[in-house]
Amino acid sequence: MNAAENATIAIQPQPTWSDEDRARAEHYALLARLFHAAPDAALIGVLAQAGQTLGGSEGELPRAWAALGAAAQATPLQTVADEFDALFVSVGKPEVMSNGSWYLTGFLQEEPLAELRDDLAELGLGRRPGITETEDHIAALAEVMRHLVLTGPDEAGLARQRRFFGRHIAPWYAQFAGALAAAPGADFYAKVGSLLAAFMDIEREAFDMLEAEAR
Repeated sequence: MNAAENATIAIQPQPTWSDEDRARAEHYALLARLFHAAPDAALIGVLAQAGQTLGGSEGELPRAWAALGAAAQATPLQTVADEFDALFVSVGKPEVMSNGSWYLTGFLQEEPLAELRDDLAELGLGRRPGITETEDHIAALAEVMRHLVLTGPDEAGLARQRRFFGRHIAPWYAQFAGALAAAPGADFYAKVGSLLAAFMDIEREAFDMLEAEAR
């Protein structure tokens, strides 16, 4: 590689993230991890600590963090794993469905999933080999949003985030959180659902404000 090539690479602009961008990306990453599989001991410890540092009595998100942190401290690891399996793992229909198509149409593998795949292809994204869940699973959607936050902190990136969130998460996340809250066996994951709802509510309000400003 010659000096000119080195210089060209060196001056390529790098994304700069605000503290808010980092926090948003971390929330999306956490939600993706928690709905992909039951937390391990290390993550339970992180959640317990985060409940103390991020929790509070004012605002839905701080309250949700406080409740989740307390649950992480009080609930045995195996109990959390058993709850995850009871809610989301089944040879038939799980206790709580985690796929957007289900909440939007009452069925899986429907038109919303096809539309999502088209949008993912336009973004240059797709399902990784070996992943059995469809792309409209909440964990996959949260991971896409994390990617969009980290790769597009500029105005164009925000527009992509707003469009993806509005099309594929906003229409159904509240129903999903409500299903977790109503599930008879949900305790730890009911609190994860409350955290999801509180965070997504903030995202939706911020994107609505951006859309209003763009008019």
